[in-house]
Amino acid sequence: MAHVSNLIAEDIELYLRTHENKSLLRFITCGSVDDGKSTLIGRLLYESKMLFEDQLAQLEVDSKKVGTQAGDLDFALLVDGLSAEREQGITIDVAYRFFSTDKRKFIVADTPGHEQYTRNMITGASTADVAVILIDARKGVLTQTRRHSYLVSLIGIRHVVLAINKLDMVGYSEEIYNRIDNEYRIFAKEVGLQNIVTIPMSALKGDNITELSTNTPWYHGESLMGHLENIQVEDVAEESGVFRMPVQWVNRPNLDFRGYSGIVVRGSIKPGDPVRVLPSGRESRVARIVTSDGDLEQVISGQSVTLTLTDEIDISRGDILAATDTPPSVADQFEATVVWMSDEPMLPGRPYLMKIGARTVTANISLLKYKVNINTLEHVAVTKLELNEIGICNLSSDQLIAFDPYKEDRDTGGFIMIDRLTNNTVGAGMLHFALRRSQNIHWQAININKQAHAAIKRQKPLILWFTGLSGSGKSTIANLVEKKLYSLGKHTYLLDGDNVRHGLNKDLGFTDADRVENIRRIAEVAKLMVDAGQIVLVSFISPFRSERRMARELVEQGEFFEIFIDTPIHVAEERDPKGLYKKMRRGELKNFTGVDSPYEVPENAEICIDTMDKTPEQAVEHIINYLTIKGALNQLLFPSSQLDEDLN
Repeated sequence: MAHVSNLIAEDIELYLRTHENKSLLRFITCGSVDDGKSTLIGRLLYESKMLFEDQLAQLEVDSKKVGTQAGDLDFALLVDGLSAEREQGITIDVAYRFFSTDKRKFIVADTPGHEQYTRNMITGASTADVAVILIDARKGVLTQTRRHSYLVSLIGIRHVVLAINKLDMVGYSEEIYNRIDNEYRIFAKEVGLQNIVTIPMSALKGDNITELSTNTPWYHGESLMGHLENIQVEDVAEESGVFRMPVQWVNRPNLDFRGYSGIVVRGSIKPGDPVRVLPSGRESRVARIVTSDGDLEQVISGQSVTLTLTDEIDISRGDILAATDTPPSVADQFEATVVWMSDEPMLPGRPYLMKIGARTVTANISLLKYKVNINTLEHVAVTKLELNEIGICNLSSDQLIAFDPYKEDRDTGGFIMIDRLTNNTVGAGMLHFALRRSQNIHWQAININKQAHAAIKRQKPLILWFTGLSGSGKSTIANLVEKKLYSLGKHTYLLDGDNVRHGLNKDLGFTDADRVENIRRIAEVAKLMVDAGQIVLVSFISPFRSERRMARELVEQGEFFEIFIDTPIHVAEERDPKGLYKKMRRGELKNFTGVDSPYEVPENAEICIDTMDKTPEQAVEHIINYLTIKGALNQLLFPSSQLDEDLN
C-alpha cells in the first residue's frame, strides 16, 4: 500500500506521467470530539510513506513533549498545527493534507469535532466526495455525530464511511460494533444517507487502516485505504451535461478584446454553440475559447477559460453563461436550508450579504419556517436561529439571481451569508426552489413618480430618523421639529414608535427578532412616503445599526438623516415619562433596551443631540439649521416643461 515505486529511480518522467494521470479523491474526516480524526489522518500519512525524515524526527520529539500517547508516536500532531490544538488535544481549524498511493491521489480535510467549530466542518465538506465519519466505540452515536451526518447529507456527499474507532479500548468487541452500526444506519436512513460502508478500526494501533487486522477476524470487508482507493465517485454536474459557467471576471485587456473568464462547473461547450446570459436572458454564440496556451476546440467541466461571444452583450461579474435549451431558474425569492454559523443569532428581516457563485447581493430571511432538531429530526417552530442550528426558511434578495437547486448543482445552488457590518461569514445555505410569487409579481410602472410628487409639493423628500433610548426625548423633539417644518410650509408626517404599535405593528413583541421586523416595516413605509414627496419623521428606538443602515439604503443618497438623541440611561430613567423603567425594575418588562437588550449607538449619525446641553427647543433649532445648511429644505422649482418630460 505504501507509495513506493522503483520508477522514481528508473524513469522519473514515466513516474511523473503515471502520477499525473491518477484519479484524485477528496474526502473529509468528521464526527464528535476526540473520536480520533486527526490520529487517523496522521496514520494514513505515516503508512503511505508521505513523511520526510525530519518530519518523523520532529514527530518523535513532539510526541514526547506534548503527545497524549505516553511517549509513543502521537499521529494527531502531524495534522494539528495550531498551538491551541496541541495544548488541548483538539482540532480547531480545517487542516488539508495531500497523500497518494500507487492507485490514487488524495486530499483529506481534517475537520474539528467541537460544536463551536461546526462552521469549519462545513468548509471542509463543501468540496468533498466522501465523508469518513468517526465514532468512538466507547461512546457510540453522539449529538455531534448526528449533526455532522445531517450536514453531510445536506451538502450532498453521497458516499459515507462509518469508521467505528478505538475498538482496541473495548476489546475489539463485535457486539459493540454491530450495535453502533445498527443505531447509526437507522439515523442515516432518516436523513437520506444510503451508500454507507462500516469499518471497525483503531487509528492509533493501525487496525484495518491499510491492511486487515487479525484483531477483528469477524470483519470480512476492505481496509479503509483499500476502500478509498477503489471507491467510484460520480459527478452529478458532469453526468447532467448541462453547461454552466459563472462569470468571475470580465476580461478587457484592450479595446479589441472582451472576454468572460470563469470555471466551467457543469457540462461542456464548443465555439459556435448558443449560450444564454442569466439573469438578463440575452442570447449569443461562443466565438472563441481562449486560454494562455491558445484557443481550444472544446471546454469541459473543471476547466478555467475565457469565452468570447459573437454579440456585444452587457455581462457582469456574477452572471451565468448557460446552455440555451436548459437555462437555470431566475428569481429573487427562494426556499432554502440555512446553517447558522455565528454567535449572534439570525433574525428574520435583518439584511445580510448573500454570496452565490461570484455574485453578491443583499438578502434577508423573510420567513423562518422551522429549525431541525438534530437528535430527533423534529421540525421546531422558532423565531431565530442560534449558533449551529439548521433552519428551513424563505429568502428574499434585492436582485434577481440565476440558480439551480442545490441537489442538482452545488456551485450554482449553494451560498454563504455575510454580516454587512463585520464582513464575517455567518451562515451557509442551499437553495431548494424559487417561490412562485417571485415569478408572478412584477414591478408596475407608474407615471406619477417621486420627482412629480416632490415637484407639486415644492420640497425635497426626506427621512429624518430619530433614534435613542426610551425616555431620551425622541418623540418630544420629533414633534417640535414637525411643527417647525409645518410652519415653513413643508408637507410632513410623523411615524412614532408607540403609535405604530397600535395598528401596523400591533402583532409584534419586543424580542430582538420582533424589533428587527418592527424597523423593517417602518423603513418600508417611510420609503413609500418619500416616494410620495413627503418629509417623514421617524421616531423609534431602533436599537440595531444593521436595521438603521437598511433603512438608509432604501432611499437615495442625501434623502436620509440619522438624528441621535444622546441621553444617558440614568437620565432617561429619571425622566421615565411612561413609567417603563419602573415596570422594568419590578421585573414586569423583559428585553428592555439599554438594560437586558442592547442599544447600538450610531457611529456616523448626521446629527447628534446631547440633551444634557440642549433644551428641546434648542435641539429643534440645531436640526433645522443643519438641514438648511445642507440644502435639504430648499424649495424645488421645476419648470413645467421638465415636469411634463418626467411624466411622459
